[in-house]
Amino acid sequence: MRSPVMALVELGRFSRNEAHILVGRLESEGIAALAFDGEASIGDGSYFLIPVRVMVDEDDLATARGIIPPA
Repeated sequence: MRSPVMALVELGRFSRNEAHILVGRLESEGIAALAFDGEASIGDGSYFLIPVRVMVDEDDLATARGIIPPA
């Protein structure tokens, strides 16, 4: 059985905590989402300074944009 392929696109860049909350919110709406770079630079202390990219499938981008609060 072949697994489905996702064409990931960036929804936005957020603080680490915001990104993980947003991933949960998107998944509760049935949109698969991933947080990239969430563990970057944990060793040097800049753990909370590096933005985390929230990625979604290209086909879900418009719907996901409608879910996130405006900046």
